[in-house]
Amino acid sequence: MIDQKRSGGTSFLSTAAELDVARSTVVGFVEQTVREAGADGAVVAMSGGIDSTLTAVLAAEALGSDRVLGLGLPCTDVEDADVADSHSIAAALDIEFREVSVQPLLHTFEDVVAPTIDTGVSERALGNAVARLRSVATYYAANTLSYLVVGTANRSELLLGYFTKHGDGAADLFPLGDLYKTEVRALAETVGVPRRIIEKEPTAGLGAGQTDAADLGAPYDVLDPFLRRVVDRGEPVEEAAAALSMDRDLAAAVVSRFVDSRHKRTVPPTPTVGAWRDDRPSPPCDRAEALREDARNGG
Repeated sequence: MIDQKRSGGTSFLSTAAELDVARSTVVGFVEQTVREAGADGAVVAMSGGIDSTLTAVLAAEALGSDRVLGLGLPCTDVEDADVADSHSIAAALDIEFREVSVQPLLHTFEDVVAPTIDTGVSERALGNAVARLRSVATYYAANTLSYLVVGTANRSELLLGYFTKHGDGAADLFPLGDLYKTEVRALAETVGVPRRIIEKEPTAGLGAGQTDAADLGAPYDVLDPFLRRVVDRGEPVEEAAAALSMDRDLAAAVVSRFVDSRHKRTVPPTPTVGAWRDDRPSPPCDRAEALREDARNGG
């Protein structure tokens, strides 16, 4: 049994009232996070898919269109249609949009870095490199503008570790991080995301023909109900798989993904070497707000 519980509840968004609450919660979260960080706005890496489109819509609603930058980061020619969709979505939202091809960066990486390290071509490693190059460009834009990077990952991807560490997994906030992919679709319909975007085959955009379903072994309509039972409700794996008529090998593979990707969902581990010191009463993060208030009051 997996013991990670979901703080936000255990049922998929299904009613108009639930969707309205989810929308207002996410919008408020984005506004508050950007405000508390003292940032001037937000950068959203837009792939033309449903997650980044919905994220951009809600970010613009939270901050105003003049404080959101959409960034297109294509790496292959097959992404032309997706870039065009990103352009049109940005125009409809009246947010600024800039396109930066990471293909030249990848070619330089392959010519300079890869040969000194690789013993052979690793498509997976190169795919991760693409995601990290995109992250570098996104954070460069954010740093230049004093913006935050708004990540586009959803709960399904986060639980399965289906993202690149320090790549698309690098962000200052994940507005959709508590919504399963199936919930993202429902909310996207509510806010008026175009049908052509909602119905696109989910893909990480790392190569021609690559899809989430092929990588994960099943579509999100199959994975989400299983994750909800096992992760949110704490049901035994075999019981959840049987209730959903899910193949046992697939269930085991999904659980392995969840467990093996724990390191992606936490900060790097640090040994508590100074635990014996009596001048370390609590972790620094636990005292951050108290220290800030103390500083405001002049000590």
